[in-house]
Amino acid sequence: MSEIKQLLSNNEAWSEQIKKDDPEFFNKLAKQQSPEYLWIGCSDSRVPANQIVGLLPGDIFVHRNVANLVVHTDFNCLSVLQYAVDVLKVRHVIVCGHYGCGGVDAALGNQQFGLIDNWLGHIKDLAYKHREELSQLNSHDKSARMCELNVMEQADNVKRSNIIKDARARGQFVQIHSWIYSLRNGRVTDLDNSPKGFKHD
Repeated sequence: MSEIKQLLSNNEAWSEQIKKDDPEFFNKLAKQQSPEYLWIGCSDSRVPANQIVGLLPGDIFVHRNVANLVVHTDFNCLSVLQYAVDVLKVRHVIVCGHYGCGGVDAALGNQQFGLIDNWLGHIKDLAYKHREELSQLNSHDKSARMCELNVMEQADNVKRSNIIKDARARGQFVQIHSWIYSLRNGRVTDLDNSPKGFKHD
């Protein structure tokens, strides 16, 4: 069986198992989507938003890109944010990065990768901004700390967006969260509510 046919077969088995466990699951899912959360995460295949936080499809609205960036000129990300806040009325925006992020590591190095170098330039700028702190760390710790700094910077970019400012001006509750995920143990750390300092796994 080809790899693609295997995926379709997996889907059929998954669908049948879901219907067996909850016959009304897909009927309920098709009626509406009313998630309370927007997840802005990395495209990395090892970081599946729903599974990490134990939510079902329909419970979380998801946007993913390389290194979980929120760039003020990225209309894809901003459109997702605007739809989530203005239409779905999500109450929480979670920016979640992860340790060992390939995009962050690529930005910290000198190798060229092509078109994506333009995207990673945002992380390079952030690394330069924190160059003094990063220069004191070994390569593993530098990567981990940069993953944390990147998450916090992107959450700040969400807060500074007109979408969030407008929502708050009209009295809408929207909370922004900075999270980081460990591939080593599957745990999420809330960077906003952790002791100051380096938190890597």
